[in-house]
Amino acid sequence: MGRELGLKIELFEGHIVAFPTMWRKALSTESQFCKAVVACHYLSERQMLRAARRYRLGATRQQGVIFWQIDNHDAIHDGKVMYYLPDCHRDKGRHPTWVSTLLARRDPFPNAPHETSHCLFGLHLLSYGTTRTVAIVEAEKSAVILSELYPQSIWLATGGLGNIQADKFRPLRGHKVILFPDTDPEGTTYRRWYEAAQLVMQQPFWEDSPPIRVSPLLEQHATEEQKSRKIDLVDYLFESG
Repeated sequence: MGRELGLKIELFEGHIVAFPTMWRKALSTESQFCKAVVACHYLSERQMLRAARRYRLGATRQQGVIFWQIDNHDAIHDGKVMYYLPDCHRDKGRHPTWVSTLLARRDPFPNAPHETSHCLFGLHLLSYGTTRTVAIVEAEKSAVILSELYPQSIWLATGGLGNIQADKFRPLRGHKVILFPDTDPEGTTYRRWYEAAQLVMQQPFWEDSPPIRVSPLLEQHATEEQKSRKIDLVDYLFESG
């Protein structure tokens, strides 16, 4: 499996999408991540191709996946490069890095502007003008997979436990939002995300927006063994199915 997806202008899900030159050439399902998602039966080849186009996934020459962070105005903020093993688990021997960091290393001018501000992964999907519920998970991997399994929602990812700052929710005002935190033995993640949701709802920009829900699904139904492994929603769904 593996296809180059780059085209200058494409019609996708009823919308004309123009792909900026910076990352158009990197659009691909050649990453080990895309191949592993199919090999491990999370998605079919057809579903993976569709999800890769939806999130505009990229690939490095070393088969790392590039999770591009594109906002609701279609502006690129950065790209997270991650490496996965054939079992679809992250290769913890290779630390994630940012495209902006890689560009800075190549630039011979030390004062070149490579500073970026990060946003939620998948935020560009809001620009399609749909009114679907916005569902937020932690891992980009999970958002990609769940977007095919539950397409009635727009799936976004924070990209990390601590990346759920209130200001990142500004583009989501007016939307119905539900958070799906990972689980752990102490319930730490759930509490942190619940507190973050309360903080967002106290912000002036969230006035008149629907309340943010924090799903207790994993806290209530995951086993102690699953909590010890700190599973997420995708893990739970496939292990329970």
